[in-house]
Amino acid sequence: MRFGSVDYEKKEGIVVMTLDDQPKLNALSSGIVSGLRQGFDEMDGDDEVQIAIVTGKGRSFCAGADITGIDPTPANMKRYMKEIFMTALCRAEKLIKPVIAAVNGLALGGGLELAISCDIIIASDKAQFGVPEARLGLVPGFAIVRLDQLIGRNKAKELTMTTDPISAEEAFRINLANKVVPHDKLMDEAIAMAKRIMAQGPLAVQFAKSAYNRHLWGEDLAYATDAMAMLFGTEDAKEGTTAFLEKRKPVFKGR
Repeated sequence: MRFGSVDYEKKEGIVVMTLDDQPKLNALSSGIVSGLRQGFDEMDGDDEVQIAIVTGKGRSFCAGADITGIDPTPANMKRYMKEIFMTALCRAEKLIKPVIAAVNGLALGGGLELAISCDIIIASDKAQFGVPEARLGLVPGFAIVRLDQLIGRNKAKELTMTTDPISAEEAFRINLANKVVPHDKLMDEAIAMAKRIMAQGPLAVQFAKSAYNRHLWGEDLAYATDAMAMLFGTEDAKEGTTAFLEKRKPVFKGR
């Protein structure tokens, strides 16, 4: 089965959702976003499904947002960010059933955010994580209110302010990833983890997820949405995105 640009495969109570928009490195395109929405809705309403695994096809898990074709005005970007948050990121958090991220490659910007919206992250030894938005004069919309909860305030500031990507091993060391495995064993390990979770009482697992996530989805998300929308209207953001598309170094002016 396929929803948008996401392959949906169900077997023995486990759903594997594979992001497949390889020309865009599985960025959060309209096909990926709609596919995630439909996939999460499908598994949520299927009593045979107990757990999901989200992964990517090719060399990328998810390489960030895809704003091609969008007029980047503050109003448009606010609508876009709300759609990303509600359809993919908060949706994974709010699902009563657990979701595992099997990060097979690049997890940058929105891709890192998709991973951290899942309950457990298993990373291939070829995976890379990063929040490169500041290179464009922006901030990571979802990670700005989640990343510090996982890796601590100072480390979150470092990754956000330097934009330096980190390896899977470093992600594990700073508690971003739960486990790092050889690339060719990634899905085997993710399925094994899913089966270990499925062996427990399903109601207990579901309650554990809802209890740990009970403080999420507050005013911080509204703040992040507004911040991203505001930044898209700045001269620096316009220069940053233009420079990125033109493959040159941006010249920021602080306005």
